[in-house]
Amino acid sequence: MKVIVTKDYEEASQKAAEIMLDVIKNKPNANLGLATGSTPIRLYELMREDHKANGTSYKDIKSFNLDEYYGLAQDHPQSYYYFMCHQLFNELDIDKNNINVPKGKGSIEEVCDEYNALLAKNPRDIQLLGIGSNGHVGFNEPGTSFDSVTHYIALKQSTIEDNAKLFFNGDLSAVPTHAITMGISNIMEAKKVLLIATGERKAKAVKGLVEGPVTEDLPASILQKHEDAIIIVDEAAASLLSK
Repeated sequence: MKVIVTKDYEEASQKAAEIMLDVIKNKPNANLGLATGSTPIRLYELMREDHKANGTSYKDIKSFNLDEYYGLAQDHPQSYYYFMCHQLFNELDIDKNNINVPKGKGSIEEVCDEYNALLAKNPRDIQLLGIGSNGHVGFNEPGTSFDSVTHYIALKQSTIEDNAKLFFNGDLSAVPTHAITMGISNIMEAKKVLLIATGERKAKAVKGLVEGPVTEDLPASILQKHEDAIIIVDEAAASLLSK
């Protein structure tokens, strides 16, 4: 595990963009594992800016998102498919058929089986992650098995509260209570993992991720065992690290 400490969110995003674009430019048909939430928004903006300025092509790129709220259609303004299109894909030359996000509707078993089969056929060259304040990655909440694959999960109250503040104007009742998420083992299959964490609110989770025991009580801690994991944190998120 390589830990990079940056001054702030902007510098963390710039560093993450360097790593992501290096993968894309060296392998124009790369499979990208992508994430939603507030953390990658500036990274996606930098990717759009690079595409516009430098012509970096995504026409042969495939993307695979970590998760999706269950119960939301793709065109719902709070769905992760909608988020990805508006934050990134609409301004790239990516083939819309190559955009893969778990379905938020339909038979749960069929949705999970279909996505697991898709991931098995398309190893990710890089998997982007954020980290929840409770240490979750994707929607793999504390207690999720390290052997898990794509599954249906009930969201912890802390996750619902975090998402209400960030995306639902503080309205807890508007936040979906369940999601479909890649499992921990799906995430660990990626050749490279890139996790970004910024802000003091993430400091405790980052401490556990980097220096704590590897435990299912803090799902992100499994990244200590990944062969190529890069953790980018700003000074606030790194504030509890002892090294």
